[in-house]
Amino acid sequence: MALQMFHNHPSVMTTPHWHAQVEVNFIVRGTVHYLMAEHELTLSAGDLCLFWGGLPHQMDWRSEDTIYAGAHLPLVHFFRLQLPDDLRHRLMTGTTLVTDATDSSDEHNFERWNRYARSGDAARAEHAVSELLLRLQRFRFEPYRLVPDTPPGETGGVFDQQSSRNVGRMCDFIAEHFLYDVDCLDIAAAADIHPKYAMNIFKKSTGMTLNEYVNLLRLSYAQAMLMHEGAKVLTVAMDSGFGSLSAFNKSFRKLAGMSPSDFRKISARGSA
Repeated sequence: MALQMFHNHPSVMTTPHWHAQVEVNFIVRGTVHYLMAEHELTLSAGDLCLFWGGLPHQMDWRSEDTIYAGAHLPLVHFFRLQLPDDLRHRLMTGTTLVTDATDSSDEHNFERWNRYARSGDAARAEHAVSELLLRLQRFRFEPYRLVPDTPPGETGGVFDQQSSRNVGRMCDFIAEHFLYDVDCLDIAAAADIHPKYAMNIFKKSTGMTLNEYVNLLRLSYAQAMLMHEGAKVLTVAMDSGFGSLSAFNKSFRKLAGMSPSDFRKISARGSA
């Protein structure tokens, strides 16, 4: 659930994957092609993009010289960003933001943030988060495009800083307790707000219910476990917080479009 950064030569993905963070990609060199949940996207050197990783996505092609950098940004950090309300809502419901308003400083900064995040030094890691968030807030002042470029949706009104803090507190609590039996009452209590208000602002800000987000975290955890050699589906289901194998299979198939067993087999072939 912590910030994860990367700076490497990416591998082509054999299957779509998902994770409960907002993804930041900066293409340092080369070209990549993504299959998103409902659109395709080609990015070239100098492009910077932002999208919600909770929807299945797949880098199905990249040039041999590709180097990309970026981060998986937990929602607790994403809601610290001062972005237009509608932009935040559209990102959470499947739109990708792309800008080519970048320069050589971005290449150097992403490389440094990656080093700081992996240094084992908590102060450096927090500094990397703060600088990354400031960089992303420049989207307010520089040109960008949205893919697909659909009309703005209904956001439910102004989403103020207090609401953002409340959502951040809920995300923080869920991240620490999603493997256990938690419900909206527990989550609302952690943010010190009424359960109905908690469900309302979370849905408006993320496009998901609290239960859907808890389920997504469990599925993300399960996905990672299934990629380990020798993983047993029943064990993964129980360890991921699902009460039964049937509930796990149903939720996994709904998100991934395949059973956990098939996902495990395809992942094993891809890593062989």
